[in-house]
Amino acid sequence: MDRSRYEALVPRHAASIVAAALLDTRVVLVNGARQCGKSTLVRGLTDDNASEFRDLDVAAVRSAAAEDPAGFVDYSRLMIIDEIQRVPELLLAIKHEVDTDPRPGRFVLTGSSRLLGLRDLPDALPGRMETIELWPFSQGEIEGRIDGFIDAIFGEGPQLHHTSTVSRSEYAARVVRGGFPQAVARSKPRRRELFFDSYLNDLITRDVHQLSEIERSPQLRALLRLLAARSGGLFVAGSLSNELGISQPTVTRYVTLLQEVFLIKRIPAWSRNVSTRAIGTPKVAFVDSGIAANLLDTDANGLRRPGSWFGPLLEGFVLMELARQRTWSRLRVELSHYRTKDKVEVDAVLEDRQGRVVGIEVKAASTVRAEDFQGLRHLAQRLGEDFVVGVVFYTGAQTLSFGPALRAIPISALWEA
Repeated sequence: MDRSRYEALVPRHAASIVAAALLDTRVVLVNGARQCGKSTLVRGLTDDNASEFRDLDVAAVRSAAAEDPAGFVDYSRLMIIDEIQRVPELLLAIKHEVDTDPRPGRFVLTGSSRLLGLRDLPDALPGRMETIELWPFSQGEIEGRIDGFIDAIFGEGPQLHHTSTVSRSEYAARVVRGGFPQAVARSKPRRRELFFDSYLNDLITRDVHQLSEIERSPQLRALLRLLAARSGGLFVAGSLSNELGISQPTVTRYVTLLQEVFLIKRIPAWSRNVSTRAIGTPKVAFVDSGIAANLLDTDANGLRRPGSWFGPLLEGFVLMELARQRTWSRLRVELSHYRTKDKVEVDAVLEDRQGRVVGIEVKAASTVRAEDFQGLRHLAQRLGEDFVVGVVFYTGAQTLSFGPALRAIPISALWEA
């Protein structure tokens, strides 16, 4: 593969992170959704002909790995094993190999399921492995820009100013396109929809069934559509259980499985009390907004109509752009959401290790009103000096002040600021 084509298919942030990890880590695991560029990324590490690439999606390779795990991983240089979840027994052999020869840069593994979710997992290589999560493209990666909003907003606070030329229609188009490399490459909407259909079918029939036997596949698909309609909303298992007519434990188990295969992400509730945070009701967002929009049978034109799914899909879109940026921002921040017993809400809360907080609300409208800052004002009063700035992301063009630490900012600041 020529270099330009390789770079077009690989999230550039992850490539540099993997290269850095190999310098001082024995085993690097690149974990993430199928079709987001993992295999292309790790194949790029074989350019010097000093490494070995093994693809466990190939039946003969998979059989050899299962039959003789120790012999399979017996290699003195870098070995790259694609789709490690297909033969998790290899992890014990890899553990023995890196304990015997602890040089850094011995193995790069990729996986399309969270390894700790696999049944009968023999070992997760504690202390020997660094895990790097790979996401579908961020908007900055698609545009060839450095998307550094998280670092910018903590660094500049209320002084951050951004003017946008992105229209509301263009935001809708970005939401339904999503970030999967193959979806981004398909300019015709129908071709993109076929990719999403195929992707979801393969995910349910392969990866979900590998993690756990699913008795009611149609109900799982119905659950997916309900979750898509509530993208960025609270995960309330009881409500979903009532709508689907299945037990609450089954709903919870299905949602856990969907997170294990990187289809959805839970956003925890924010609190200064760690134990309260752990038991708070999480939000759920689809890892890729294009998948969610396709599940709802809507396109960019449909999202612009009154009463459409634009609001929840746009909130999920923003949440996942923030989740992507967390993996490469200079600041280490936690992403959560805020909701009080009185239903005062803030869509996203970013908190750094010094306890400084940025609050974010997401609106699909092109105008912003003072009441849109209600939750942010509440959070600011609670936090005092720890509150850096409250942002209402909207589809308008200008940055507007609504108080000393409250700003309406165009959504495109996420990848242009």
